[in-house]
Amino acid sequence: DKTVSLRKDLSEMHEWITQAEEEYLERDFEYKTPEELQKAVEELKRAKEEALQKEVKVKLITDSVNNFIAKAPPAAHEALKKELDDLITNYQRLCSRLNGKCKTLEEVWACWHELLSYLDAENKWLNEMELKLKATENIQGGAEEISESLDSLESLMRHPEDNRNQIRELAQTLTDGGILDELINDKLEKFNTRWEELQQEAVRRQKSLEQSIQSAQEIDKTLRLIQESVATIDKQLTAYLADRVDAAQVPQEAQ
Repeated sequence: DKTVSLRKDLSEMHEWITQAEEEYLERDFEYKTPEELQKAVEELKRAKEEALQKEVKVKLITDSVNNFIAKAPPAAHEALKKELDDLITNYQRLCSRLNGKCKTLEEVWACWHELLSYLDAENKWLNEMELKLKATENIQGGAEEISESLDSLESLMRHPEDNRNQIRELAQTLTDGGILDELINDKLEKFNTRWEELQQEAVRRQKSLEQSIQSAQEIDKTLRLIQESVATIDKQLTAYLADRVDAAQVPQEAQ
Protein backbone atom coordinates (compact mmCIF):
# COMPACT_ATOMS: atom_id res chain seq x y z
CA ASP A 1 0.00 0.00 0.00
CA LYS A 2 1.44 3.38 -1.08
CA THR A 3 0.17 5.17 2.05
CA VAL A 4 2.02 2.74 4.33
CA SER A 5 5.23 3.18 2.32
CA LEU A 6 5.00 6.97 2.47
CA ARG A 7 4.27 6.95 6.20
CA LYS A 8 7.29 4.72 6.74
CA ASP A 9 9.54 7.19 4.88
CA LEU A 10 8.09 10.08 6.90
CA SER A 11 8.57 8.21 10.17
CA GLU A 12 12.20 7.30 9.41
CA MET A 13 12.97 10.91 8.58
CA HIS A 14 11.29 12.12 11.80
CA GLU A 15 13.37 9.61 13.79
CA TRP A 16 16.58 10.83 12.19
CA ILE A 17 15.72 14.46 13.00
CA THR A 18 14.92 13.57 16.62
CA GLN A 19 18.17 11.62 16.96
CA ALA A 20 20.20 14.49 15.48
CA GLU A 21 18.56 16.98 17.86
CA GLU A 22 19.30 14.79 20.88
CA GLU A 23 22.90 14.15 19.84
CA TYR A 24 23.97 17.62 18.81
CA LEU A 25 21.51 20.13 20.27
CA GLU A 26 19.90 18.81 23.45
CA ARG A 27 22.95 17.50 25.30
CA ASP A 28 24.83 19.69 27.77
CA PHE A 29 28.30 20.24 26.40
CA GLU A 30 31.33 21.12 28.52
CA TYR A 31 34.55 22.27 26.91
CA LYS A 32 37.38 22.08 29.43
CA THR A 33 40.25 21.62 26.97
CA PRO A 34 41.01 23.06 23.50
CA GLU A 35 40.93 19.48 22.17
CA GLU A 36 37.33 19.02 23.36
CA LEU A 37 36.30 22.33 21.81
CA GLN A 38 37.98 21.53 18.50
CA LYS A 39 36.35 18.08 18.42
CA ALA A 40 32.91 19.66 19.03
CA VAL A 41 33.44 22.13 16.17
CA GLU A 42 34.40 19.32 13.79
CA GLU A 43 31.43 17.16 14.89
CA LEU A 44 28.96 19.98 14.34
CA LYS A 45 30.41 20.72 10.90
CA ARG A 46 29.85 17.07 9.96
CA ALA A 47 26.31 17.12 11.40
CA LYS A 48 25.51 20.28 9.45
CA GLU A 49 26.77 18.70 6.22
CA GLU A 50 24.83 15.50 6.89
CA ALA A 51 21.65 17.52 7.48
CA LEU A 52 22.15 19.39 4.20
CA GLN A 53 22.59 16.08 2.37
CA LYS A 54 19.21 14.92 3.74
CA GLU A 55 17.58 17.75 1.78
CA VAL A 56 17.48 15.49 -1.29
CA LYS A 57 15.58 12.82 0.64
CA VAL A 58 13.13 15.36 2.10
CA LYS A 59 12.45 16.65 -1.43
CA LEU A 60 11.87 13.12 -2.73
CA ILE A 61 9.42 12.39 0.12
CA THR A 62 7.68 15.74 -0.52
CA ASP A 63 7.30 14.97 -4.24
CA SER A 64 6.05 11.43 -3.52
CA VAL A 65 3.45 12.64 -1.00
CA ASN A 66 2.25 15.45 -3.29
CA ASN A 67 1.98 13.06 -6.25
CA PHE A 68 0.02 10.60 -4.13
CA ILE A 69 -2.30 13.32 -2.79
CA ALA A 70 -2.97 14.52 -6.32
CA LYS A 71 -4.32 11.07 -7.27
CA ALA A 72 -5.68 9.71 -3.97
CA PRO A 73 -9.21 10.24 -2.61
CA PRO A 74 -9.65 13.36 -0.40
CA ALA A 75 -10.11 11.22 2.73
CA ALA A 76 -6.43 10.21 2.60
CA HIS A 77 -5.15 13.75 2.11
CA GLU A 78 -5.38 15.53 5.43
CA ALA A 79 -3.37 13.27 7.78
CA LEU A 80 -0.62 12.65 5.25
CA LYS A 81 -0.35 16.35 4.36
CA LYS A 82 -0.02 17.25 8.04
CA GLU A 83 2.75 14.70 8.53
CA LEU A 84 4.60 16.14 5.53
CA ASP A 85 4.19 19.72 6.79
CA ASP A 86 5.50 18.66 10.22
CA LEU A 87 8.47 16.94 8.62
CA ILE A 88 9.42 19.99 6.53
CA THR A 89 9.05 22.33 9.54
CA ASN A 90 11.14 20.08 11.79
CA TYR A 91 13.80 19.57 9.14
CA GLN A 92 14.17 23.28 8.44
CA ARG A 93 14.30 24.02 12.17
CA LEU A 94 17.02 21.37 12.66
CA CYS A 95 19.14 22.84 9.85
CA SER A 96 18.73 26.34 11.27
CA ARG A 97 19.70 25.26 14.79
CA LEU A 98 22.70 23.25 13.56
CA ASN A 99 23.89 26.21 11.47
CA GLY A 100 23.48 28.55 14.44
CA LYS A 101 25.31 26.32 16.89
CA CYS A 102 28.08 25.55 14.41
CA LYS A 103 28.61 29.27 13.74
CA THR A 104 28.66 29.98 17.50
CA LEU A 105 31.27 27.29 18.19
CA GLU A 106 33.42 28.46 15.27
CA GLU A 107 33.33 31.98 16.72
CA VAL A 108 34.27 30.57 20.15
CA TRP A 109 37.18 28.67 18.59
CA ALA A 110 38.34 31.85 16.83
CA CYS A 111 37.94 33.77 20.11
CA TRP A 112 40.17 31.25 21.90
CA HIS A 113 42.91 31.60 19.27
CA GLU A 114 42.63 35.39 19.37
CA LEU A 115 43.11 35.26 23.14
CA LEU A 116 46.22 33.10 22.69
CA SER A 117 47.68 35.53 20.14
CA TYR A 118 47.19 38.51 22.48
CA LEU A 119 48.73 36.58 25.39
CA ASP A 120 51.69 35.66 23.19
CA ALA A 121 52.22 39.30 22.16
CA GLU A 122 52.04 40.54 25.76
CA ASN A 123 54.37 37.82 27.04
CA LYS A 124 56.93 38.82 24.40
CA TRP A 125 56.73 42.39 25.71
CA LEU A 126 57.14 41.13 29.29
CA ASN A 127 60.23 39.19 28.17
CA GLU A 128 61.68 42.44 26.79
CA MET A 129 60.87 44.21 30.05
CA GLU A 130 62.57 41.45 32.03
CA LEU A 131 65.73 41.71 29.91
CA LYS A 132 65.74 45.50 30.21
CA LEU A 133 65.44 45.33 34.00
CA LYS A 134 68.37 42.90 34.18
CA ALA A 135 70.45 45.18 31.92
CA THR A 136 69.88 48.17 34.23
CA GLU A 137 70.38 46.22 37.44
CA ASN A 138 73.96 47.36 38.16
CA ILE A 139 74.51 50.02 35.54
CA GLN A 140 77.79 51.94 35.71
CA GLY A 141 78.69 55.26 34.17
CA GLY A 142 77.93 58.92 34.41
CA ALA A 143 74.66 60.82 34.30
CA GLU A 144 74.43 60.64 30.50
CA GLU A 145 74.77 56.83 30.32
CA ILE A 146 72.30 56.32 33.16
CA SER A 147 69.86 58.76 31.52
CA GLU A 148 69.95 56.75 28.27
CA SER A 149 69.09 53.57 30.19
CA LEU A 150 66.24 55.36 31.95
CA ASP A 151 64.84 56.64 28.64
CA SER A 152 64.98 53.13 27.19
CA LEU A 153 63.18 51.67 30.23
CA GLU A 154 60.51 54.40 30.24
CA SER A 155 59.89 53.81 26.53
CA LEU A 156 59.09 50.15 27.29
CA MET A 157 56.90 51.18 30.23
CA ARG A 158 54.74 53.30 27.90
CA HIS A 159 53.46 50.08 26.32
CA PRO A 160 49.71 50.60 25.59
CA GLU A 161 47.03 48.83 27.63
CA ASP A 162 45.02 47.83 24.52
CA ASN A 163 46.25 44.22 24.37
CA ARG A 164 45.69 43.66 28.08
CA ASN A 165 42.14 45.00 27.77
CA GLN A 166 41.51 42.66 24.84
CA ILE A 167 42.82 39.71 26.87
CA ARG A 168 40.46 40.61 29.72
CA GLU A 169 37.42 40.94 27.43
CA LEU A 170 38.08 37.77 25.42
CA ALA A 171 38.67 35.75 28.57
CA GLN A 172 35.46 37.10 30.10
CA THR A 173 33.47 36.19 26.99
CA LEU A 174 34.72 32.60 27.04
CA THR A 175 34.53 31.96 30.78
CA ASP A 176 31.02 33.47 31.01
CA GLY A 177 29.96 30.65 28.71
CA GLY A 178 31.78 28.08 30.84
CA ILE A 179 34.24 27.42 28.02
CA LEU A 180 37.83 26.49 28.93
CA ASP A 181 37.26 28.44 32.15
CA GLU A 182 39.78 26.59 34.34
CA LEU A 183 42.50 26.74 31.69
CA ILE A 184 41.86 30.42 30.92
CA ASN A 185 41.73 31.43 34.59
CA ASP A 186 45.06 29.67 35.16
CA LYS A 187 46.69 31.38 32.17
CA LEU A 188 45.33 34.78 33.22
CA GLU A 189 46.43 34.40 36.82
CA LYS A 190 50.01 33.62 35.73
CA PHE A 191 50.03 36.44 33.17
CA ASN A 192 48.58 39.06 35.54
CA THR A 193 50.93 38.06 38.37
CA ARG A 194 53.96 38.37 36.11
CA TRP A 195 52.66 41.62 34.63
CA GLU A 196 52.14 43.21 38.07
CA GLU A 197 55.52 42.05 39.40
CA LEU A 198 57.45 43.39 36.40
CA GLN A 199 55.51 46.68 36.41
CA GLN A 200 56.27 47.21 40.10
CA GLU A 201 59.93 46.35 39.57
CA ALA A 202 60.06 48.73 36.58
CA VAL A 203 58.68 51.59 38.72
CA ARG A 204 61.25 50.85 41.43
CA ARG A 205 64.06 50.74 38.87
CA GLN A 206 62.82 53.99 37.34
CA LYS A 207 63.06 55.77 40.70
CA SER A 208 66.44 54.19 41.39
CA LEU A 209 67.82 55.38 38.03
CA GLU A 210 66.43 58.88 38.59
CA GLN A 211 68.25 58.99 41.96
CA SER A 212 71.43 57.66 40.34
CA ILE A 213 71.25 60.41 37.71
CA GLN A 214 70.81 63.04 40.41
CA SER A 215 73.76 61.64 42.40
CA ALA A 216 75.93 61.48 39.28
CA GLN A 217 75.03 65.08 38.40
CA GLU A 218 75.92 66.23 41.93
CA ILE A 219 79.25 64.39 41.76
CA ASP A 220 79.95 65.93 38.33
CA LYS A 221 79.14 69.39 39.72
CA THR A 222 81.38 68.87 42.77
CA LEU A 223 84.22 67.64 40.57
CA ARG A 224 83.89 70.71 38.32
CA LEU A 225 84.01 73.04 41.34
CA ILE A 226 87.08 71.24 42.68
CA GLN A 227 88.76 71.41 39.27
CA GLU A 228 87.98 75.14 39.00
CA SER A 229 89.31 75.76 42.51
CA VAL A 230 92.49 73.78 41.86
CA ALA A 231 93.01 75.64 38.59
CA THR A 232 92.66 79.03 40.38
CA ILE A 233 95.05 78.04 43.17
CA ASP A 234 97.51 76.62 40.60
CA LYS A 235 97.41 79.91 38.71
CA GLN A 236 98.04 81.91 41.91
CA LEU A 237 100.90 79.69 43.05
CA THR A 238 102.46 79.76 39.61
CA ALA A 239 102.36 83.56 39.76
CA TYR A 240 103.92 83.61 43.26
CA LEU A 241 106.70 81.28 42.16
CA ALA A 242 107.39 83.37 39.08
CA ASP A 243 107.74 86.47 41.31
CA ARG A 244 109.95 84.51 43.79
CA VAL A 245 107.52 85.35 46.60
CA ASP A 246 108.34 83.68 49.92
CA ALA A 247 105.65 81.46 51.45
CA ALA A 248 105.54 83.56 54.60
CA GLN A 249 104.58 86.58 52.51
CA VAL A 250 101.43 85.13 50.95
CA PRO A 251 97.93 84.56 52.50
CA GLN A 252 97.45 81.58 54.81
CA GLU A 253 95.49 79.49 52.21
CA ALA A 254 98.25 79.92 49.64
CA GLN A 255 100.85 78.74 52.20
